[in-house]
Amino acid sequence: MIDEEKQTENAANQEPQQQTTNEVTAKTMNSNAFGEFETQVNAPEVDANVASNENSVEAEKPDTTSAAPEADNRAALLEKEREIESLKASLEERTSQYIRMGADFENFRKRTLKDKEDLEQKIKQNTLQEILPVVDNFERARAQLKPQTDAEMNLHKSYQGVYKQLVDCLKRLGVSAMRPEGKEFDPNLHEAVMREPTNEYPEGTVMEELVRGYYLGDRVLRHALVKVATAPEETPSETVAAEPPSEATES
Repeated sequence: MIDEEKQTENAANQEPQQQTTNEVTAKTMNSNAFGEFETQVNAPEVDANVASNENSVEAEKPDTTSAAPEADNRAALLEKEREIESLKASLEERTSQYIRMGADFENFRKRTLKDKEDLEQKIKQNTLQEILPVVDNFERARAQLKPQTDAEMNLHKSYQGVYKQLVDCLKRLGVSAMRPEGKEFDPNLHEAVMREPTNEYPEGTVMEELVRGYYLGDRVLRHALVKVATAPEETPSETVAAEPPSEATES
């Protein structure tokens, strides 16, 4: 009897525990089922969030594929700019060299032309200086010879014709005679070989041309030999008269 009662009590005790265990198991199963359902419902949202996060991360990552060509282009541009600057500097240097060479050549051309003209002028001058004494002899002959007969007159006309032809040739070459009489003495044009005291001309005036001078263009071909006037000398009487009288001494 006692054993039956204990079994009955154990059975009674086990039934509530069994019920409790069943309830817990049911709740667990329900919660797991709800969790799976919630997971299934929220799965697309999670996937969308994960996808958006991945996209943002990828957007935040630097675009190394586009940055590399840009850097290469920039380096190439800088290299081209350096090449352009180098070419500009080289062009300026070559231009300045060309300008200097042109100026040097122009100076050389002018200097050579001037040297050539000076040489031609010097040769012409030396040649004409050798001919001028012949002209002087013709002029002396014309001044000194006085033809009396017809034969002498014919001879005079003959050499005067040669003299005129020679003078015309000298004029065509640019030779012209000086006319210094009555002008002031100029040492650049004249050479004084005589001086004469006179009252007829002011002091330093050319009285007479002894040997004719000539120009070659605007240069002096030969200086003229002239006689120059000087101030007249004072006589002793004029000198005494000009002296002031001496004062009388007191006795």
